[in-house]
Amino acid sequence: MAENRIAPTKGNLINVKKSLGLAKVGYDLLDRKRNILIREMMTMIDKASSIQGEIDLNYAEAYAALQMANIVLGFCDEAAKTVPPDDGLDIDFRSVMGVEIPIVTLEERKIEVPFGLNSSTGMLDKAYLKFENVKRLTARLAEIENSIYRLADAIKKTQKRANALKNVMIPQFADTVKTISDALDEKDREEFSRLKVIKAQKNNK
Repeated sequence: MAENRIAPTKGNLINVKKSLGLAKVGYDLLDRKRNILIREMMTMIDKASSIQGEIDLNYAEAYAALQMANIVLGFCDEAAKTVPPDDGLDIDFRSVMGVEIPIVTLEERKIEVPFGLNSSTGMLDKAYLKFENVKRLTARLAEIENSIYRLADAIKKTQKRANALKNVMIPQFADTVKTISDALDEKDREEFSRLKVIKAQKNNK
């Protein structure tokens, strides 16, 4: 390894020990970040499943009501044309451990059935309100599913960086510390032996 070719000096030993300490701190931080992101993602997966269930239920009730309205009124094409477009969608972002998470909202407004009473039935009104619920739930689901995708991507990148520190950088620094320490110990032993020889030579004179 390149680090093991560093000159075995006390200064270099101190520097490599600092690098090893920083690498360990970095790994701990990345590991903590990964765990927080995983918990956030698992919570969102549960929410997505719950909202998908609500959407499915609202769709089923909406189509059942629309089918009954079609039986009574015939096809409701003209009534559908009276429904105004909704341009109240807004997207913002929040940060979770440095990951940009979308916040999707639909403008809150009073829900009013757009078609007149003389051309409608209770079933058509119910279908409209259920589809309105579906629209709002779908916006919420889109926010959560996009968040899950972003979190999963961030978890993957964080895991990759953590693995690089744990399996490559930390072992390299630890090995370099050992190599330099062993070299310095060997120098100390050689110096001690040399001094003993010099002392013995002086005593023999």
